[in-house]
Amino acid sequence: MHTAITIDALKVLDAIDRKGSFAGAAGELFRVPSAISYTVQKLEEDLDVAIFDRSGHRAALTPAGRYLLEEGRGLLEAAENLAHATRQVAQGWETRLRIGINSLLPAQSLFPALKAFCELGVPVDVQVVEEVFAGAWDALKDHRVDLVVGADHLSKPAGHYTTHILGEMPFEFAVAASHPLAGLSEPLTEENIARYPAAVAADTSRSLPHGHAGIFSRQRTLTVANVEQKIALQEAGLAVGWLPRGRIQEQLESGTLVSKAVAEPRPPVVLHLARHSEAKGKALMWFWDRLSTDPAITTWLAS
Repeated sequence: MHTAITIDALKVLDAIDRKGSFAGAAGELFRVPSAISYTVQKLEEDLDVAIFDRSGHRAALTPAGRYLLEEGRGLLEAAENLAHATRQVAQGWETRLRIGINSLLPAQSLFPALKAFCELGVPVDVQVVEEVFAGAWDALKDHRVDLVVGADHLSKPAGHYTTHILGEMPFEFAVAASHPLAGLSEPLTEENIARYPAAVAADTSRSLPHGHAGIFSRQRTLTVANVEQKIALQEAGLAVGWLPRGRIQEQLESGTLVSKAVAEPRPPVVLHLARHSEAKGKALMWFWDRLSTDPAITTWLAS
């Protein structure tokens, strides 16, 4: 479909308006004035609209011409962004990067890296997806995400993956200060704990076996969507269970949650960065290098 409005014609109108004259636009665009006049005349003829009022000493934009220019500047900006994005893709930048983060880690641990990446000014859309338990590996395996932050060492599927250890995630068995278990002598036994519902964050895996660490066979469960909701459930005294230590420091210090020793402690989980070995896009590798040693993650794990 032919259209009279071209990017070149819009550039000419923009230059005339900014420079104040056809001659000024010609100088900026490295053209002769007659070429500028021809472009405007051709546009007016094709649209059957007067773009400039030539009745005065100097040509001035008509209301229709002003509308065309103001709307056209949005198209000029979009065209420039498209050209920039195309050059970036040609240089190896992806148009989109999807990052899966294990729910054990707070989303805020990614914020410094996201801020630094945005400051690069590259046209890459970044999507952050929360995954629970084996869901992190499952999302990577099925290419729903390109990078996983906090992949555990227990759920890794078969395949060619590159991993980097971020650190260990220690756990605390925590109950609300008002919960009956809070006042029992330690260590708590299975018989003590199994009397009360266990808080469970639902595994988001679609194909890998689901994880369910720290739940006794005869214990009832209350299931929520993620670790943040699990913490709230336990803080409200509705259920008990293991929680990542770094996520509940404030609650432990304020006393709304109480850490209890148990007869069978839960070992820490080793968390990794993970990606497909063959994937090496520039945005992916930028985040890989940054997050491998990012204090926002390593300091939090060490807390």
